[in-house]
Amino acid sequence: MKWFKRLVIAFFSLGLLGVGAIAAAYFYVLPDLPDVTTLKTVKLQTPLRIYSSDGKLISQFGEKRRIPVKYDEVPEQLINAVLDTEDARFFEHRGIDPIGIIRAAFILVTTGKKSQGASTITQQVARGFFLTRDKTYIRKTKEIFLALKIEQALSKQEILTLYLNRSFLGNRAYGVGAAAQVYYGKELSELTLPEMAMIAGLPQSPSAANPIRNASRALNRRNWVLGRMLEKRNITQAQYNEATQAPITATYHGAVIDLYAPYVSEMARDYLVEKLGEEEAYTGGYDIYTTVDSKLQMDAQKALRNNVYAYDERHGYRGRTKVLWVETPPKVAEIRAKLKQTGSFQGMYPAAVLTVDETTAQVMTAKGDVYELPWDGIKWARRFITNKRQGKAPKLATDVLTPGEQVWIRNNGDIWQLSQVPLVASAIVTLDPHDGAIKNLVGGFSFYTSQYNRVTQAKRQLGSNIKPFIYAAALQKGYTLSTLINNAPINKPDTRQGTAWRPKNSPDVYGGPTRLRVGLAQSINVMSVRAMRYSGLDATIAQLVKFGFDPADLPRNESIALGSPSVTPLQVVTAFSTFANGGYLVEPYFIKQIVSASGEVIETANPTLACTPAELEQPLIDDPFAAMANEFQDDTTSESEADNAVTQCGAEDSRFAPRVISEQNAFLISEALKSVIWGGGDWNKGTGWNGTAWRAARVVKRRDIAGKTGTTNESRDTWFSGFNPKLATTVWVGFDDHGKELGRTSWNANGAKNQISQAEAGAKTAGPAWNEFMKDALAGTPVEPVTPPEGIVSARIDLATGKLTRKTDHTSRFEYFIAGTEPTEYVAEQEEDNSNIFIDTSEEDELFQ
Repeated sequence: MKWFKRLVIAFFSLGLLGVGAIAAAYFYVLPDLPDVTTLKTVKLQTPLRIYSSDGKLISQFGEKRRIPVKYDEVPEQLINAVLDTEDARFFEHRGIDPIGIIRAAFILVTTGKKSQGASTITQQVARGFFLTRDKTYIRKTKEIFLALKIEQALSKQEILTLYLNRSFLGNRAYGVGAAAQVYYGKELSELTLPEMAMIAGLPQSPSAANPIRNASRALNRRNWVLGRMLEKRNITQAQYNEATQAPITATYHGAVIDLYAPYVSEMARDYLVEKLGEEEAYTGGYDIYTTVDSKLQMDAQKALRNNVYAYDERHGYRGRTKVLWVETPPKVAEIRAKLKQTGSFQGMYPAAVLTVDETTAQVMTAKGDVYELPWDGIKWARRFITNKRQGKAPKLATDVLTPGEQVWIRNNGDIWQLSQVPLVASAIVTLDPHDGAIKNLVGGFSFYTSQYNRVTQAKRQLGSNIKPFIYAAALQKGYTLSTLINNAPINKPDTRQGTAWRPKNSPDVYGGPTRLRVGLAQSINVMSVRAMRYSGLDATIAQLVKFGFDPADLPRNESIALGSPSVTPLQVVTAFSTFANGGYLVEPYFIKQIVSASGEVIETANPTLACTPAELEQPLIDDPFAAMANEFQDDTTSESEADNAVTQCGAEDSRFAPRVISEQNAFLISEALKSVIWGGGDWNKGTGWNGTAWRAARVVKRRDIAGKTGTTNESRDTWFSGFNPKLATTVWVGFDDHGKELGRTSWNANGAKNQISQAEAGAKTAGPAWNEFMKDALAGTPVEPVTPPEGIVSARIDLATGKLTRKTDHTSRFEYFIAGTEPTEYVAEQEEDNSNIFIDTSEEDELFQ
């Protein structure tokens, strides 16, 4: 009994010492213990995601890939796999596992090594959120007390949810949601049992047991997890046998990008970083919804890419990229290894030429795939000499290709063809003219080769794209679409630049007095200069500023009438939108909404609307014809109609775009810009004529489109800007090097009948991209009818003089006028005989067109 009493006293004393030690340890670490209640509102680091307006993922930014999931979104078998592997008694203990601690202590005493951590899932949560992974006694002590506090503050389901979302699982994947996507490209609900077991085995060795880096070790780890599940009776023997025989199927899956729009995503990223700072933007889990429409974006990218390829190929083939062998080809594996040194992009792939006969060639890609290039995919490749000169059209495939060469190939939709990396640059952007929403934006041919966003950053000379704005100023001063402007050489030079500047037509042909509509449609240079002189240089510049152009970019000389200002494509499409929306200058915007990780909307766009509530409508300053047109409008608006004006135009807190020209002025310029595409006159009677963009009529085949070509001196910049009532689009093509000319091409004997040749120009270089885009973008939509605004009247005029006529034949047409400005004088009989004023505008040279 004496020894027994001593033993009891000893154990009791040890117990007291233990309790005292625990209490001492608790009070020692207490000042360093964080508030675990913060876990209830913890903000998991999740990447920035950028979407199109219709919910397509455009891009994802952030070091950590995480897809947060709720507890009830995790499959039961995945939970079983995690618990059986990491903490089988999770739902039984209170944060620490005494059995596990005793086991770890025994191993430490017997081996002297801290190889067993005995950490429960709760302890791992404590360590992951508040502590380091250092194996020290003080860290372990803090971990234990934090685990106990966490169990008091959170439910088991909340703790397990934090663990499942927080754990690092390799390859930048944090949490089981991201792991399912990274390794298998699946949602959690789609995972198989072997896949769930693989993910459950990753937390302890996310790198060493990674199925992508170390498949054999990962297989062993997965099967061990399956063994634990069998031992805990969460799977049957049959399920175990089947799952352990399953092969390793994990491969790396990047973020599932639904829509490739890198220039848009970069703009959105820059915006949020500037707004919130880099760390918060990349880790705060924000979702940015842009205004970009996924279909229109894809249409624009395709149109730009096809047009750039077309320009590049008609200027000739620059030859192989390198020689892989000369006589004896190496082994296939060696060829593939060499090809893998060059990455593919924009649908182009590096390939080795294997064999060449008279009209075909066989090539092999880095994947080992062998394709045949038919003659139709090779015959375009006449030799490139300069941007202005090309060699003779090849007659045989052997004139172009030699076995052993490394070349580029691409699939053009019908066949595999020889290709090359284009050197020319381009940009395309589309706005909704009614509120300024950017519907698509492509800042270059390849973001991979150049992140320079030419839509927003490249200021290039505008060329004849400026002429609609010059004529809009002239209309505001009193001109009409039937006003005759002298199409004759200008003898009085402008000397503001220090030298005598005498503008010429291109081609250098003059036709005498010509109606304003024809002058704009055929882009006649001297008429634009005379129209600007009528308005006055200062008034013209003031009007251009109203259209959104920066006054610092507008030279104070007459060259402004032919497009000498340098502007961005975004500025141009915004200005053209004023004609499509009735005269309002909308503000372009591309972010529709920003949503936080918690689902809170932190920013919503409040765009400028292209409308004015009736009670706010005022005549334009310095526009006498706006007031004149108003006299012809119905002024019997009811009180109820006035009350609803704001609702019809926008919400009460809406912002309204400023009116820069009258609705009537915008309508008249739009109608004249339709003539750029559709021309006029009667071809059967010999009076027919083309506008500079006649190709658009053949491709788009709609009467509700309007547009304007633009080319600068020596074809350094080419433009096409146009619209229908729903979309306004600008295309630019040129070289990033301002000194390089786009050049010209000779007729290719191997080319199509409708091939483009001679001098590059807006209609031929930028126009085809606009035509293709608008054809696809407007497909299936009804043609918008012509609805003249109030204050517009029509009158039949004589084509030669612009005066009224009683004739109804090919010498006359109905023309639109602002009410009160229509002609009052009828053409005299002797004047009617002189009706052939139309000039032959050859497409051979379209500078300043």
